[in-house]
Amino acid sequence: MIRTIPNFPKEGIMFRDVTTLLKNPIGFNYVIDQFVKRYKNENFDYVVGIESRGFILGGAIAHKLNKGFIPIRKPGKLPSNVDSIEYELEYGIDKLEIHLDALKEGDRVILIDDLLATGGTAKASTELIEKRGAKLVEFGCVVELPDLNGRDKLNGHSIYKLVDFEGE
Repeated sequence: MIRTIPNFPKEGIMFRDVTTLLKNPIGFNYVIDQFVKRYKNENFDYVVGIESRGFILGGAIAHKLNKGFIPIRKPGKLPSNVDSIEYELEYGIDKLEIHLDALKEGDRVILIDDLLATGGTAKASTELIEKRGAKLVEFGCVVELPDLNGRDKLNGHSIYKLVDFEGE
């Protein structure tokens, strides 16, 4: 249910597109159910989702587990005071933000995104969570691309993924 789009966003990249999974009610429900099963007995306070597909997944997971949802967004999208972090991309620098009052010291969170590739976004999000004094319980994603070694950037944090796509 996850399609592969060759040469997107640039030549040589095999893009793993979860939007086809999300539009399929059986597939979407299956994914959410797997995360709910994983986290239903876990001690945590919030689901944090990374823009943008992490919002779709994280919001549904939070709803099913009766937890609050906190977004990590790209710059300029959050209406109140924010904490931010810059991180390196393959070609340049990007930035992520979270509301200053979203997390407090001692909060425990599950971080959700659709994909773990190089790990830059997941690492920056983890640092933003920890900078606010919260603890990352686990990073969860639908797809991991193990050939890109993204998990190495998460410094030993627990990672849960549903599927690997190796190579092409």
